[in-house]
Amino acid sequence: MRTTRFIIITGGVLSGLGKGIAAASIGRLLASQYKVVPVKLDGYLNVDPGTMNPTEHGEVFVLDDGAEVDMDFGHYERFLGVQCRREWGLTMGRVFSEIREKERRGDYLGKTVQYVPHVTDHIKAHLHRVAVEHAADVLLVEVGGTVGDIETELFLEACRQLKGDVGADRVLYVHLTYVPVLDAVGEPKSKPTQQSVALLRERGIQPDVIIGRCRAPLPDALKRKIAQFCDVPDTAVISGVDVDSVYRIPASYAAQGMVALLERKFAMTITPRLDAWESLLTAPPTMNLRIALCGKYTALEDSYASVIEALRHAAAHARVALDVRWIETTDLEGPNDDVAAVLRDIDGVIVPGGFGARGIEGKIRVITYCREHNIPYLGLCYGMQLAVIEYARNVCGLAGAHTTEIDPRTPHPVIDLLPGQRGITTKGATMRLGGNDVHLRRGTRAHELLGDVARLRFRHRYEVNPLLVTTLEMAGLVFSGANPDGTIMQVVELPRHPFFFGTQAHPELTSSLDHPSPFFRAFVRAACECVASRAITL
Repeated sequence: MRTTRFIIITGGVLSGLGKGIAAASIGRLLASQYKVVPVKLDGYLNVDPGTMNPTEHGEVFVLDDGAEVDMDFGHYERFLGVQCRREWGLTMGRVFSEIREKERRGDYLGKTVQYVPHVTDHIKAHLHRVAVEHAADVLLVEVGGTVGDIETELFLEACRQLKGDVGADRVLYVHLTYVPVLDAVGEPKSKPTQQSVALLRERGIQPDVIIGRCRAPLPDALKRKIAQFCDVPDTAVISGVDVDSVYRIPASYAAQGMVALLERKFAMTITPRLDAWESLLTAPPTMNLRIALCGKYTALEDSYASVIEALRHAAAHARVALDVRWIETTDLEGPNDDVAAVLRDIDGVIVPGGFGARGIEGKIRVITYCREHNIPYLGLCYGMQLAVIEYARNVCGLAGAHTTEIDPRTPHPVIDLLPGQRGITTKGATMRLGGNDVHLRRGTRAHELLGDVARLRFRHRYEVNPLLVTTLEMAGLVFSGANPDGTIMQVVELPRHPFFFGTQAHPELTSSLDHPSPFFRAFVRAACECVASRAITL
């Protein structure tokens, strides 16, 4: 029988420190030799993050099996090379829902249902079930939020009990904290870490490893101080230094002794394989690309986390440096707003996914400028739909063409509700979600990029109206990818343009540094060619 080890990652002081990346980085050190299965425990009462605005909690990551999960699953898939599953994410909303169902069925045999033991046992049973069903050598458990949040108390209690259930030699607790530097004194301060660890210990968890998020490596004296006050060895205090690329973090942890800590705790031999990433990250860039990301959620960059990561993957393989410009398209909707001025020095434009009317006309104006001025364009999900609307209006002459999501009375509904979505009134997990096969038309540029069939992930309710496809194609637009029966248009391109692509899919969700998305690689390559051609012209 497989003996699963458990690594529990908690966070303190404040949110947004990067627990997901820290967890994924630790997992990366193990993943070349062991089956690492990541689990995310989120304290919010939503069943999943699918109904959340991206500015609330970052992007919604969609798995191949159709689950809408926390954005940290993107880090897990990119770092560990795994395809995550629905059951690897657990929210407190889902826990309470399942507990209530069990109580109504009579599963508790008349017992008074309580937080302890019933809820904590339910959480632990879920962790053990995932470990067994997916043959995990290591279960990597990230507890969302910050120690002290009321929402995560039951998750922390379950994780505390886990040590007594399976034995101390099979559970490693890692606590990520913040080590600030006060400008007035110019030195890092350990007090927030001490207080955060004290809060964790009040909940019965003594961390084995402390990672201090910081601007620069923690001085040895400060490490000793943290170790002394928090009751860990000096060698168990790790600097979580700000880096120019998150893909450097596993090597940073390894260099500071994380591998040795894991080996001693679990009696394992670990040989990380990090060379491939290192060679990509250290290659000097040959040019700088200025890429505009045009959306309405630009106030929180995490809203488009996977898009940014996919760009970085492609840029690393192309050996170019990225300068990402965030463009809020609600600022480009007025008659006097100068789109040309905003895009004057831009080498490529991405319009990512989204919902709703805000900023939509600004996005369409951006798309028009890209089409007319040969700027490489990549439209993702909503970005594809808006490219089709723009073409219908300005090339096909279909005045008032729109999506029925925004204008139900449009005379030319070029984007309309998917047939399977009609009559659905609930919001959660009701879209066309997850992995689907896309069949590419031979002789198109999309076929050159993807081959005959590509597996892509989707999250949408609306589609290109199949009744208007012929009209659009007669005007020069090419729908180069569709679902297997050809009824849902999935990829669109403009053949005579340097690079004008849209996809109803989210190819950013399946991109990694090891295997960049073909869409993003081709987009970056086209942007480089445009920069080179401008240099020759000048």
